Amino acid sequence: MLLVTLSVLLATVPGLAAAEARAGGSVVVAEGETVDGLETFAGSVVVRGTVDGDLSAFAGDVTVTETGRVTGNVAGAAGSIRIAGTVDGDVSGAAGDVTIAETGTVGGALDAGAGTVRIDGTVASDVTVGAERIVLGSTASIAGDLTYDGQLQGPRGVVAGTVERDQSLSGPVFEPIVPGFADWMLGIYGFLVNLALGAVLLLVFPGFSRRVADTAVEGPARAGAVGLGLLVAVPVLLVLTAITIVGIPLTVLGAMLFGIFAWVGAVYGRIAVGTWLTSYTAVESRWVALLVGFVVVGIAVRIPFVGWAPELLVGLLGLSALALALTEHRRRVRRTTPEQAPGTDASAPPV
Repeated sequence: MLLVTLSVLLATVPGLAAAEARAGGSVVVAEGETVDGLETFAGSVVVRGTVDGDLSAFAGDVTVTETGRVTGNVAGAAGSIRIAGTVDGDVSGAAGDVTIAETGTVGGALDAGAGTVRIDGTVASDVTVGAERIVLGSTASIAGDLTYDGQLQGPRGVVAGTVERDQSLSGPVFEPIVPGFADWMLGIYGFLVNLALGAVLLLVFPGFSRRVADTAVEGPARAGAVGLGLLVAVPVLLVLTAITIVGIPLTVLGAMLFGIFAWVGAVYGRIAVGTWLTSYTAVESRWVALLVGFVVVGIAVRIPFVGWAPELLVGLLGLSALALALTEHRRRVRRTTPEQAPGTDASAPPV
């Protein structure tokens, strides 16, 4: 299921696809309108016209109506996807519900991790899903194989290929509704520790914390790409360092520092989510944004099967926003620091 999320993230990397990017609100491609690709963050998308290229949505809903068409791939994370029109490429979803309506046609494959996946339309290739419930309607048509995990309902005869269950597709299922006392205490402890770290960051570094949150909200696609790059590049560098003579101690230290950096980034990611949500209200308080972000993300990560998706996305968002803000801060320091004159003491305060 990690591949589902990575496909969504890679769709927004500059250079891989030229697409219009929008954050927040509702985006509607009207009937008769054509846009060259589309990327959205934390908003809903309704396609009644044509998206010429790929369509991707982070933390939002995607609907392709009966008159809508996407000539590329459709990818959504932490939202819902409903296809009632035509998608020429693949459909990937890592969130709530995924529905292929009776009038819907998917020209490629369907890969989904969701609470419920319902197929009443046509999928021209393989279907790979991990969900609590997978429903095959009587009008469904799957030209390839069906690989699934979860409760499968409906006639298997609508699948032209093989039907096979793979328990590795689904993440861990929710614990019972009333878990043990230790589980509750551990969850509350983790929540409070992270919330306390967020409060310390806002209190000690108010200006910098604001810049990190603004970086994440204003450029989520760029931030997600940078976070993915860090997540891949840093472990590779640590492994390469470990094979040198003095590399093992440096690798251990580097891994510890990167772990702390990723932890702080995850906290900043929650603050950014809260900042974005409170921007639609009359409330302008960093403390309210802190609490709202932690509560909303805390609920999202508890969603069965797909709770890892918002956790991963928020972590990548915060990690990359933190790295970008630190880079910009370093540039500012270099621009504003005057060159030291010969014979002067660099540590002396300016006169």
